[in-house]
Amino acid sequence: MILTFLYGQIYRKLEPKKIYLIRHGQTGHNHRGIVQGRFVNSKLSKKGYKQAAAFFEAYKDVPFQKIYTSTLQRTRQTVQQFIDLGIPHEELAGLDEICWGESEGLFAKGQDNKKYIEIINTWKSGKLDPKLEGGENPLDVKKRQEEALEYIASQSENLVLLCMHGRALKIMLAWITGLHMKEMDKFNHDNLSLYILEYQNKSWTIKTHDERTHLQNINS
Repeated sequence: MILTFLYGQIYRKLEPKKIYLIRHGQTGHNHRGIVQGRFVNSKLSKKGYKQAAAFFEAYKDVPFQKIYTSTLQRTRQTVQQFIDLGIPHEELAGLDEICWGESEGLFAKGQDNKKYIEIINTWKSGKLDPKLEGGENPLDVKKRQEEALEYIASQSENLVLLCMHGRALKIMLAWITGLHMKEMDKFNHDNLSLYILEYQNKSWTIKTHDERTHLQNINS
């Protein structure tokens, strides 16, 4: 019995932690092209709920041991059906969307929001320090993400569902894979896209990239 217990403990330490990482479902702001950041607590649209239901139907039999979301309601609404199964859930502020400051609530491509496009192009050039007034830059987001992922990695569960946000997801996927964050836009995911990550020996690996098969029957 003792040997069996010890073998189980060792195996759990050797087994990689697997994280199903998704972007939240569509919101009304997504549909209308409005910038929503850390301080825009928008809700899922009708399509967003359909996307969430489709993801649940596709992955409801995965034996998740824990669910993590940001503190924003659109992430919790996306995974609510899993939470209703009784799976433990925790909100982490480190997973929140980037704060876009003065651009939040404005149309992304509007004439009154040129600074939004300009700051993204600035980051693409490799200059990560600039930020919009009242907002965050990728380095700010990376710092809080590091704390959140360190916490998640330290927990005992090995199979996790994690729901977060579009730009924050780009930032995270860039730095955990060793890319310069100016390359974050290489990760071109949509609402309810799925990545599967593995964590072992303090290293992250992307096993599945931008999986959208579960969304193929979602039209509007």
